[in-house]
Amino acid sequence: MSQESRTHGDPDDQGEAKTHGAHTREKDNAQVEKAHRPDALILHEIIRREGEEEMRRTWLALSLSGFAAGLTMGFSLIVPGVLKGHLPHAPWAELVTSAGYSIGFLIVVLGRQQLFTENTVTPILPLLTERTFGALLRVVRLWGIVLVANILATIAIASVLAHTDAFKPEVREAFAEISRHTIEDPFWTTVIKAVFAGWLIALMVWILPASGSAAPFIIILMTWLVSMCGLAHIVAGSVDAYYLVAIGEIDFSRYLTGFFVPTLLGNIVGGVTLVSVLNFGQVAPEIEDHNRVGA
Repeated sequence: MSQESRTHGDPDDQGEAKTHGAHTREKDNAQVEKAHRPDALILHEIIRREGEEEMRRTWLALSLSGFAAGLTMGFSLIVPGVLKGHLPHAPWAELVTSAGYSIGFLIVVLGRQQLFTENTVTPILPLLTERTFGALLRVVRLWGIVLVANILATIAIASVLAHTDAFKPEVREAFAEISRHTIEDPFWTTVIKAVFAGWLIALMVWILPASGSAAPFIIILMTWLVSMCGLAHIVAGSVDAYYLVAIGEIDFSRYLTGFFVPTLLGNIVGGVTLVSVLNFGQVAPEIEDHNRVGA
């Protein structure tokens, strides 16, 4: 072998080494990219596209999905009520009972059913990006259909729970005891509690695309916090509040003024302003730069 070959090596060997090194770097980069959590812009784009898809759905599809979600949210009263009816009166029992509240949300979110509070995020991002009157009308349409379907379903499931013997008397009494918490506060206190609930649920929606296989844990954790802190959720709470109407403990006007109006107002403020607008604000410059490059 010549001195030059010994010094510099075979050119074929050098080429193979470079190719191997490039392949290794690409593999390492792919692994890093896979392990790296998605940034705010990616999360925004995932949720924005989901919102656009939801706004394109027909009114019948939205209505059926929203009604299914409202019925399912009945489990956020049924499970805590059954637990409360069988557990002893102890401080730790309240924590266990609160965990049962998450079951309805878990089924609704994983089952891709339409829940109004999720829609304080998903369709708002397309609206903030597009900022046209047509986009606003599509959001209003989506909100109206889903909210009406959710509430009608909660009225239906609450009436079934109140007027049938599906559950034992001690469990039905637990339903009533849990439900009284939804109307015990003054108007503005309920609004503030609903702001926090809307904030937590909207944060859950924002986090879920990055959670992967941990999604069920995220859903349980965030919704358990809503129950454990005694916060007000427009759909889950509607099952509770209307249960009191169905058993004759309060009238419908008390349901509207003591629960529905303040809770709806707070959930919208918490979801739209504290999550959608603030999280959009952190990616807005990148979106504008992208739009300028695309133009």
